[in-house]
Amino acid sequence: MKITNYLLLLFLSVVFNTSFAQQTEKKMLSGNSGEDTVKWDFFCTAGRNSGQWTKIKVPSCWELEGFGEYNYGYEKVKSSEKGLYRTSFSIPKDWKDKRVFIVFDGSMTDTKILVNGKQAGSVHQGSFYRFKREITDLISTKSDNKLEVEVSKMSSNASVNSAERDADFWVFGGIYRPVYLEAVPKTFVEYSGIDAKHDGSINLELFLDKEVSNTITKVEVFEANSGKKVGDFQSVLKQKSKKLTAAASLSNIKAWSAESPNLYNAVITVTQNGNTLHSITERFGFRTIEVRERDGIYINNKKIRFKGVNRHCFWPNTGRTVSKEQSLKDILLIKEMNMNAVRMSHYPPDKHFLELCDSIGLYIIDELCAWQKPPYDTPVGTILVNEMIKRDLNNPSVIFWANGNEGGFNFDLDPLFKKLDIQKRPVLHPWGLHDDINTVHYVTYNSGIKNMFNGRDIFMPTENLHGLYDGGHGAGLDDYWNLMLSNPLSAGMFLWDFADEGIVRTDKNNILDTDKASGADGIVGPYREKEGSFYTIKEIWSPIHVEKKFITPSWDGKFTIENHYDFTNTNTCSFSYVLKKFKSLDGDNEELKGKIDTPNIQPGNKGELQLPLPANWKDFDILYLTVNDFDGKELFTWSYELNSPAFFTHRMLNNKSFQNTEVLKTEDDSFFILSASNITVKISKKTGMLNEVKNAAGIIPLANGPILITDQELKCKKVSIASNDGAYSIDAIYTYPRGNEAYRFTWTMQKNGVLQLGYNYRPSDKIKMSGVTFNFPEKDIAGAKVLANGPYRVYNNRLKGGTVNLWDKTYNDAITGEVWNYPEFKGYYSLFYGMKLMCPTPFEVYCASEDVFLHLFTPTVQRLYDEKKNYTNPPYPSGNISFMDAIPAVGTKFETAEHYGPQSQLHQFKVYSDTPNMINKIYFNFNK
Repeated sequence: MKITNYLLLLFLSVVFNTSFAQQTEKKMLSGNSGEDTVKWDFFCTAGRNSGQWTKIKVPSCWELEGFGEYNYGYEKVKSSEKGLYRTSFSIPKDWKDKRVFIVFDGSMTDTKILVNGKQAGSVHQGSFYRFKREITDLISTKSDNKLEVEVSKMSSNASVNSAERDADFWVFGGIYRPVYLEAVPKTFVEYSGIDAKHDGSINLELFLDKEVSNTITKVEVFEANSGKKVGDFQSVLKQKSKKLTAAASLSNIKAWSAESPNLYNAVITVTQNGNTLHSITERFGFRTIEVRERDGIYINNKKIRFKGVNRHCFWPNTGRTVSKEQSLKDILLIKEMNMNAVRMSHYPPDKHFLELCDSIGLYIIDELCAWQKPPYDTPVGTILVNEMIKRDLNNPSVIFWANGNEGGFNFDLDPLFKKLDIQKRPVLHPWGLHDDINTVHYVTYNSGIKNMFNGRDIFMPTENLHGLYDGGHGAGLDDYWNLMLSNPLSAGMFLWDFADEGIVRTDKNNILDTDKASGADGIVGPYREKEGSFYTIKEIWSPIHVEKKFITPSWDGKFTIENHYDFTNTNTCSFSYVLKKFKSLDGDNEELKGKIDTPNIQPGNKGELQLPLPANWKDFDILYLTVNDFDGKELFTWSYELNSPAFFTHRMLNNKSFQNTEVLKTEDDSFFILSASNITVKISKKTGMLNEVKNAAGIIPLANGPILITDQELKCKKVSIASNDGAYSIDAIYTYPRGNEAYRFTWTMQKNGVLQLGYNYRPSDKIKMSGVTFNFPEKDIAGAKVLANGPYRVYNNRLKGGTVNLWDKTYNDAITGEVWNYPEFKGYYSLFYGMKLMCPTPFEVYCASEDVFLHLFTPTVQRLYDEKKNYTNPPYPSGNISFMDAIPAVGTKFETAEHYGPQSQLHQFKVYSDTPNMINKIYFNFNK
């Protein structure tokens, strides 16, 4: 019995080892990322640190390591240094009977490989593609092997330089992705293709390195997460062929989508006459892609709108050398914005990015590199299309291929995509119409004559709302998205782009360089600092949409919600609320939290959300409603006002312990002087403007206001003073040149020292902004505690994304896209309730009127861009602190704001209508 068991174990061991020996094996020659590197010998032929052998990290971009010269793609004169690499490696002894390849995941640009002094295959041209060269006959298993690699930053092929080196992005040199050895059996699978539909049908293609016959292809399918086997099938091939196929229909599978990224592993084994030739494992998902002409793009029989963004593989300290952890960070940020799609601009990404998108859930456009004309020529393009598709075709996240960008299309390559891809994915021409999808870039609102928004083709801009600094992206998106939702042919859009390409300049004291405005067009900064549009996008693209609602005392606690998911029921989400009451502007507040029963609403439907509110809910100021997805991640938090700013203002001021004194009035030739409770104010007799404020601590330099924000000339008609029940009021009236009244305001000094300002004006028609403004010096501002919609500033076409809360804002002079200190301090804030300005003599301001914007200092204009062309720098009032009824919209890199929909237009106010004047009330509390 013991001998029998021993023989059985010996047999199983031989079988296991034989099977394992027929798998692909890998040995790293480099590190895996910029944080995990191996040093090789290195010689740079020109530029910094050239002309001598030294060491360099592999993988890396050599500019970031102190070699050669930096170039942005636009630059006409580019550095053309070469990098010479040397290292040695050993071959495992058990690889003796295997075929060995050296694999480069990416090298910029022309790459020549020598092993033990002999060239391995042809020079590879093209920066962004995995390529391999066989070195079986060049290596020794008995001693170390010498590897030499020559990398030319500029290609000897002009079309490669046009497609890659002249593009609108940073161009680097070097072996920037991992390098490794790959050992395979004598007969091996070159690549495989899996077409697995959401109904469980699966078709498989295997391409071997040589023709074989009498083979059996066995496929075992397992759930990737659990390892549970869901089925197996096989096929027999008797005649000679390089191509093997197998097909089956499996039951009880779970479909893959960006919302439910269910993955499977296919263990594929090819045997011949009972012997295993090669065994590989491929990860895939069951999902179906359809383009239905004049209808839409369908995933798993569901019409999809892509909420996407363009993304570069980029990190400031390492250039194009990006780690798996950095890819994960980007994906999580993209998902946090409630996006479901990414376009790889303008080249195939790191493989780990696609693998993470497979498992986390994003739809991908995988793109052959090109920027604009001309594209790759056909010989080199054919090689690179093969390399891209053979690497990526089994990633379920890859929904489209893109053949170049913005005119950089080699039409001869189009048939090759479908020939190589068993799934026959759609092939896009970004900026053009191809495969029944119009991807035209940077359309204005409602544009097109028999095309775009007004055409019969599926419409999906692969670049749109081009960001620059703080413009584009979220600005205009609300209108664009609502228009797309109303258009049955809209398949969504892809914003340009995800992150500012700010590169560390090791030749310029490590400054972050975006090549002026060339790379400053991200939703996040170089180190993924979130700009204001991040949260605007998050709200607009939330898959759970909560209605806009004004809460009144008769409210029954119900919200209408819409399920904008494609496949997910709302019952997988969780809902909660918080009631908050603010007791002061110093941060005191009262909170009450509650959970909400989850509604059962199918995708595409509406339903009701019932909040179990307490009886005293009306005593609170703000209601926050939060929705989390099935994984506990916040989709968005909406805020709703429960009481008016006037109610809040009066409660705040009534709760304060003021020293009430008699209001005293004096005057001189120029000023009325009012004082109460140690507060003294000077108001001009000539203009009615505030001139000076004093309290016990000294002068508060709020002055020269309220000035009406207008481009018309005004004349002060009258300033008068009156006493009323122990208080004094100063009235001022302003007129237009023709004599009609434009503006009037009243100052009232109360016994508690609070200065009240009431003003009344009628705006002009078609204006960018309106309101009143004051001067206040920016010097020595520490910050502000602002109760308003925040914490990010807003524009008229980017009002969404914030919540009404008390925001403790530390002063900064962040210049969006040049100084990444977010959220910015300066700018416009909507739904303004109150503010405590932290300065040498702090004071409070309360707004007793609804829908007033606070203008809190004017942002510094970007220094690296022509101000006349900067459409993302909207106008601001001449003063530093303003209270406004209308604020401007912001544009994009390419167009002024007016091109981007209703919210981006000038404000309409018809003077002959029955609309009342703008009537607002502000309270200044100068007490210490």
